[in-house]
Amino acid sequence: MATQTLLDPKILSGLSNIELVARTVVDGFLTGLHRSPVFGFSLEFAEYRPYTPGDDPRFIDWNVFSRTDRTYLKRYLGETNTHLMLLVDASASMGFSSHDVTKMQYARFLGAALSYLSIRQHDAAGLIVFDEKVRDYRPPSTRSGHLRSLLHMLEHAEPATGTNLDLPFDHFRQYTTMRGLVAVISDFYMDPASVVKAVRPLAYQGQDIVFFHVLDPAEQNPDFDHSILLEDMETGDQMEISPDFARGEYRQRMAAHIESLRSEANGIGADYVLLDTSQPLDLALREYLLFRQRRR
Repeated sequence: MATQTLLDPKILSGLSNIELVARTVVDGFLTGLHRSPVFGFSLEFAEYRPYTPGDDPRFIDWNVFSRTDRTYLKRYLGETNTHLMLLVDASASMGFSSHDVTKMQYARFLGAALSYLSIRQHDAAGLIVFDEKVRDYRPPSTRSGHLRSLLHMLEHAEPATGTNLDLPFDHFRQYTTMRGLVAVISDFYMDPASVVKAVRPLAYQGQDIVFFHVLDPAEQNPDFDHSILLEDMETGDQMEISPDFARGEYRQRMAAHIESLRSEANGIGADYVLLDTSQPLDLALREYLLFRQRRR
Protein backbone atom coordinates (compact mmCIF):
# COMPACT_ATOMS: atom_id res chain seq x y z
CA MET A 1 0.00 0.00 0.00
CA ALA A 2 2.86 2.38 0.87
CA THR A 3 4.52 1.73 -2.50
CA GLN A 4 1.27 2.43 -4.36
CA THR A 5 0.97 5.71 -2.44
CA LEU A 6 4.47 6.74 -3.48
CA LEU A 7 3.57 6.09 -7.12
CA ASP A 8 0.21 7.90 -6.96
CA PRO A 9 0.28 10.79 -9.48
CA LYS A 10 -1.76 12.97 -7.10
CA ILE A 11 0.92 12.58 -4.40
CA LEU A 12 3.71 13.15 -6.95
CA SER A 13 2.12 16.41 -8.11
CA GLY A 14 2.72 17.83 -4.64
CA LEU A 15 6.48 17.23 -4.70
CA SER A 16 8.73 20.22 -5.10
CA ASN A 17 10.63 19.29 -8.28
CA ILE A 18 10.89 16.71 -11.03
CA GLU A 19 14.14 15.21 -9.73
CA LEU A 20 12.44 14.37 -6.43
CA VAL A 21 9.53 12.88 -8.39
CA ALA A 22 11.88 10.66 -10.41
CA ARG A 23 13.77 9.43 -7.37
CA THR A 24 10.55 8.83 -5.39
CA VAL A 25 8.91 6.89 -8.21
CA VAL A 26 11.90 4.69 -9.01
CA ASP A 27 12.89 4.00 -5.40
CA GLY A 28 9.30 3.19 -4.48
CA PHE A 29 8.88 0.99 -7.52
CA LEU A 30 12.08 -0.95 -6.90
CA THR A 31 11.16 -1.43 -3.25
CA GLY A 32 7.91 -3.01 -4.41
CA LEU A 33 9.77 -5.20 -6.91
CA HIS A 34 12.21 -6.46 -4.32
CA ARG A 35 9.31 -7.44 -2.05
CA SER A 36 7.64 -9.26 -4.90
CA PRO A 37 7.93 -13.07 -5.12
CA VAL A 38 8.51 -12.72 -8.86
CA PHE A 39 12.26 -12.86 -9.63
CA GLY A 40 13.46 -11.13 -12.72
CA PHE A 41 13.87 -7.61 -13.94
CA SER A 42 17.25 -6.29 -14.64
CA LEU A 43 18.36 -4.83 -11.31
CA GLU A 44 18.80 -8.22 -9.61
CA PHE A 45 22.39 -9.21 -8.83
CA ALA A 46 23.80 -11.83 -11.20
CA GLU A 47 27.55 -12.40 -10.88
CA TYR A 48 31.00 -10.90 -10.46
CA ARG A 49 33.58 -10.14 -13.12
CA PRO A 50 37.18 -8.90 -12.81
CA TYR A 51 37.78 -5.18 -12.85
CA THR A 52 39.45 -3.84 -15.99
CA PRO A 53 40.85 -0.32 -16.57
CA GLY A 54 38.08 2.02 -17.65
CA ASP A 55 35.35 0.33 -15.56
CA ASP A 56 33.33 2.50 -13.21
CA PRO A 57 34.92 2.08 -9.72
CA ARG A 58 31.52 2.71 -8.10
CA PHE A 59 30.60 -0.91 -8.85
CA ILE A 60 33.65 -2.49 -7.23
CA ASP A 61 32.70 -4.87 -4.42
CA TRP A 62 35.05 -3.73 -1.65
CA ASN A 63 33.97 -6.58 0.63
CA VAL A 64 35.39 -9.07 -1.88
CA PHE A 65 38.52 -6.94 -2.24
CA SER A 66 39.10 -6.95 1.54
CA ARG A 67 38.88 -10.75 1.63
CA THR A 68 40.80 -11.65 -1.53
CA ASP A 69 42.89 -8.55 -2.37
CA ARG A 70 41.38 -8.81 -5.86
CA THR A 71 39.16 -6.26 -7.54
CA TYR A 72 35.78 -7.43 -8.87
CA LEU A 73 32.71 -5.65 -10.17
CA LYS A 74 29.13 -6.68 -9.49
CA ARG A 75 27.21 -7.42 -12.66
CA TYR A 76 23.43 -7.34 -12.91
CA LEU A 77 20.89 -9.15 -14.98
CA GLY A 78 19.98 -7.13 -18.01
CA GLU A 79 23.16 -5.09 -18.25
CA THR A 80 23.38 -3.88 -21.84
CA ASN A 81 25.15 -1.25 -23.86
CA THR A 82 21.88 0.14 -25.10
CA HIS A 83 20.17 3.48 -24.99
CA LEU A 84 16.66 4.77 -24.36
CA MET A 85 15.22 7.60 -26.45
CA LEU A 86 12.10 9.27 -25.03
CA LEU A 87 9.73 11.18 -27.28
CA VAL A 88 7.31 13.23 -25.15
CA ASP A 89 4.22 14.86 -26.65
CA ALA A 90 3.71 18.44 -25.41
CA SER A 91 0.78 19.35 -27.66
CA ALA A 92 -2.17 21.35 -26.33
CA SER A 93 -4.40 18.32 -25.72
CA MET A 94 -1.86 17.05 -23.16
CA GLY A 95 -3.00 19.87 -20.86
CA PHE A 96 -6.37 18.23 -20.22
CA SER A 97 -7.39 16.88 -16.83
CA SER A 98 -10.63 15.91 -15.09
CA HIS A 99 -8.85 15.49 -11.74
CA ASP A 100 -5.65 16.62 -10.02
CA VAL A 101 -3.10 15.65 -12.68
CA THR A 102 -2.97 16.66 -16.35
CA LYS A 103 -1.78 14.31 -19.06
CA MET A 104 1.27 16.56 -19.44
CA GLN A 105 2.15 16.18 -15.75
CA TYR A 106 1.73 12.42 -15.99
CA ALA A 107 3.97 12.34 -19.08
CA ARG A 108 6.58 14.40 -17.20
CA PHE A 109 6.47 12.01 -14.24
CA LEU A 110 6.80 8.97 -16.48
CA GLY A 111 9.55 10.49 -18.62
CA ALA A 112 11.50 11.51 -15.52
CA ALA A 113 11.14 8.07 -13.93
CA LEU A 114 12.20 6.26 -17.12
CA SER A 115 15.22 8.56 -17.53
CA TYR A 116 16.25 8.01 -13.90
CA LEU A 117 15.70 4.25 -14.10
CA SER A 118 17.54 3.96 -17.41
CA ILE A 119 20.64 5.79 -16.23
CA ARG A 120 20.54 3.86 -12.95
CA GLN A 121 20.73 0.71 -15.12
CA HIS A 122 23.82 2.16 -16.83
CA ASP A 123 21.95 2.80 -20.09
CA ALA A 124 22.23 6.04 -22.04
CA ALA A 125 19.06 8.14 -22.17
CA GLY A 126 17.94 10.88 -24.53
CA LEU A 127 14.84 13.03 -24.99
CA ILE A 128 12.81 14.80 -27.65
CA VAL A 129 9.96 17.11 -26.58
CA PHE A 130 7.61 17.86 -29.48
CA ASP A 131 4.27 19.25 -30.58
CA GLU A 132 3.98 20.54 -34.16
CA LYS A 133 7.75 20.80 -34.18
CA VAL A 134 10.73 19.55 -32.19
CA ARG A 135 10.85 21.89 -29.19
CA ASP A 136 13.88 20.43 -27.44
CA TYR A 137 16.36 17.60 -27.96
CA ARG A 138 19.11 15.88 -26.01
CA PRO A 139 20.94 12.91 -27.58
CA PRO A 140 21.38 9.71 -25.52
CA SER A 141 24.23 9.93 -23.03
CA THR A 142 25.40 8.68 -19.63
CA ARG A 143 27.79 11.54 -18.93
CA SER A 144 27.75 13.36 -15.61
CA GLY A 145 25.00 15.94 -15.40
CA HIS A 146 23.03 14.52 -18.32
CA LEU A 147 20.16 13.25 -16.19
CA ARG A 148 19.69 16.68 -14.68
CA SER A 149 19.54 18.15 -18.19
CA LEU A 150 16.79 15.70 -19.18
CA LEU A 151 14.82 16.42 -16.03
CA HIS A 152 15.14 20.17 -16.64
CA MET A 153 13.69 19.69 -20.14
CA LEU A 154 10.77 17.70 -18.79
CA GLU A 155 10.06 20.11 -15.96
CA HIS A 156 9.72 22.96 -18.45
CA ALA A 157 7.68 21.08 -21.07
CA GLU A 158 4.29 22.78 -21.33
CA PRO A 159 1.34 21.90 -23.60
CA ALA A 160 1.25 24.30 -26.53
CA THR A 161 -0.03 23.74 -30.08
CA GLY A 162 -0.99 20.83 -32.34
CA THR A 163 0.71 17.47 -32.95
CA ASN A 164 3.02 16.30 -35.73
CA LEU A 165 4.79 12.99 -35.21
CA ASP A 166 6.66 13.13 -38.52
CA LEU A 167 9.06 15.85 -37.38
CA PRO A 168 10.34 14.25 -34.15
CA PHE A 169 10.81 10.89 -35.85
CA ASP A 170 12.63 12.49 -38.79
CA HIS A 171 14.82 14.33 -36.28
CA PHE A 172 15.49 11.11 -34.40
CA ARG A 173 16.54 9.22 -37.56
CA GLN A 174 18.76 12.08 -38.65
CA TYR A 175 20.73 12.36 -35.41
CA THR A 176 20.58 8.87 -33.86
CA THR A 177 21.97 5.89 -35.75
CA MET A 178 22.57 3.44 -32.89
CA ARG A 179 19.92 0.78 -32.28
CA GLY A 180 18.13 1.00 -28.97
CA LEU A 181 14.80 1.49 -27.21
CA VAL A 182 12.33 4.19 -28.21
CA ALA A 183 9.48 5.15 -25.85
CA VAL A 184 6.78 7.48 -27.20
CA ILE A 185 4.61 9.13 -24.51
CA SER A 186 1.51 10.74 -26.00
CA ASP A 187 -2.30 10.86 -25.98
CA PHE A 188 -2.12 9.87 -29.68
CA TYR A 189 -5.02 12.01 -30.87
CA MET A 190 -4.25 11.25 -34.48
CA ASP A 191 -5.04 8.57 -37.02
CA PRO A 192 -3.40 5.28 -35.89
CA ALA A 193 -2.30 4.47 -39.44
CA SER A 194 -0.50 7.84 -39.71
CA VAL A 195 1.18 7.24 -36.33
CA VAL A 196 2.57 3.93 -37.51
CA LYS A 197 3.54 5.39 -40.89
CA ALA A 198 5.69 7.94 -39.04
CA VAL A 199 7.22 5.27 -36.78
CA ARG A 200 7.73 2.47 -39.33
CA PRO A 201 11.12 3.75 -40.60
CA LEU A 202 12.45 3.47 -37.04
CA ALA A 203 11.28 -0.13 -36.87
CA TYR A 204 13.03 -0.83 -40.19
CA GLN A 205 16.14 0.80 -38.72
CA GLY A 206 16.08 -1.85 -35.99
CA GLN A 207 14.82 0.34 -33.13
CA ASP A 208 12.59 -1.30 -30.49
CA ILE A 209 9.53 0.85 -29.91
CA VAL A 210 6.93 1.15 -27.17
CA PHE A 211 3.88 3.43 -27.22
CA PHE A 212 2.76 4.75 -23.82
CA HIS A 213 -0.80 5.92 -24.52
CA VAL A 214 -1.69 8.46 -21.81
CA LEU A 215 -5.40 9.19 -21.32
CA ASP A 216 -7.45 10.91 -18.66
CA PRO A 217 -10.18 8.68 -17.16
CA ALA A 218 -12.87 11.10 -18.41
CA GLU A 219 -11.61 10.63 -21.97
CA GLN A 220 -12.21 6.90 -21.77
CA ASN A 221 -15.43 6.93 -19.76
CA PRO A 222 -17.12 10.34 -19.76
CA ASP A 223 -19.98 10.62 -17.31
CA PHE A 224 -22.28 13.65 -17.15
CA ASP A 225 -26.03 14.08 -16.81
CA HIS A 226 -26.72 16.96 -19.22
CA SER A 227 -25.57 18.13 -22.64
CA ILE A 228 -22.27 20.01 -22.65
CA LEU A 229 -20.27 22.00 -25.19
CA LEU A 230 -16.81 20.56 -25.77
CA GLU A 231 -13.93 22.43 -27.41
CA ASP A 232 -10.95 20.82 -29.14
CA MET A 233 -7.89 22.10 -27.26
CA GLU A 234 -5.76 22.10 -30.42
CA THR A 235 -8.14 23.33 -33.16
CA GLY A 236 -10.73 25.28 -31.17
CA ASP A 237 -13.56 23.35 -32.87
CA GLN A 238 -16.66 22.97 -30.72
CA MET A 239 -19.31 20.26 -30.50
CA GLU A 240 -22.33 19.77 -28.26
CA ILE A 241 -22.40 16.31 -26.69
CA SER A 242 -25.37 14.60 -25.07
CA PRO A 243 -25.08 12.17 -22.13
CA ASP A 244 -26.47 9.35 -24.29
CA PHE A 245 -23.80 9.92 -26.97
CA ALA A 246 -21.04 10.10 -24.35
CA ARG A 247 -22.08 6.84 -22.70
CA GLY A 248 -22.79 5.03 -25.95
CA GLU A 249 -21.28 5.90 -29.33
CA TYR A 250 -18.39 7.96 -27.93
CA ARG A 251 -17.13 5.10 -25.76
CA GLN A 252 -17.41 2.72 -28.71
CA ARG A 253 -15.39 5.09 -30.90
CA MET A 254 -12.73 5.56 -28.23
CA ALA A 255 -12.46 1.79 -27.69
CA ALA A 256 -12.12 1.32 -31.46
CA HIS A 257 -9.40 4.00 -31.62
CA ILE A 258 -7.45 2.34 -28.80
CA GLU A 259 -7.74 -1.09 -30.38
CA SER A 260 -6.71 0.26 -33.78
CA LEU A 261 -3.63 1.94 -32.31
CA ARG A 262 -2.72 -1.24 -30.44
CA SER A 263 -3.17 -3.34 -33.58
CA GLU A 264 -1.19 -0.96 -35.80
CA ALA A 265 1.64 -0.83 -33.25
CA ASN A 266 1.78 -4.60 -32.92
CA GLY A 267 1.82 -4.85 -36.71
CA ILE A 268 5.29 -3.27 -36.83
CA GLY A 269 6.55 -5.15 -33.78
CA ALA A 270 6.03 -2.26 -31.34
CA ASP A 271 4.66 -2.63 -27.82
CA TYR A 272 1.56 -0.73 -26.69
CA VAL A 273 0.67 0.27 -23.11
CA LEU A 274 -2.54 2.14 -22.21
CA LEU A 275 -2.15 4.39 -19.14
CA ASP A 276 -4.77 6.12 -16.99
CA THR A 277 -3.57 9.40 -15.43
CA SER A 278 -5.44 8.65 -12.19
CA GLN A 279 -3.51 5.41 -11.66
CA PRO A 280 -0.04 4.83 -10.12
CA LEU A 281 2.97 4.63 -12.42
CA ASP A 282 4.00 1.08 -11.55
CA LEU A 283 2.25 -0.44 -14.59
CA ALA A 284 4.28 1.74 -16.95
CA LEU A 285 7.58 0.95 -15.21
CA ARG A 286 6.86 -2.79 -15.11
CA GLU A 287 5.98 -2.77 -18.79
CA TYR A 288 9.15 -0.85 -19.58
CA LEU A 289 11.35 -3.38 -17.78
CA LEU A 290 9.58 -6.28 -19.47
CA PHE A 291 9.96 -4.52 -22.81
CA ARG A 292 13.64 -3.94 -22.12
CA GLN A 293 14.26 -7.55 -21.13
CA ARG A 294 12.54 -8.93 -24.22
CA ARG A 295 14.82 -6.78 -26.40
CA ARG A 296 18.08 -7.91 -24.78
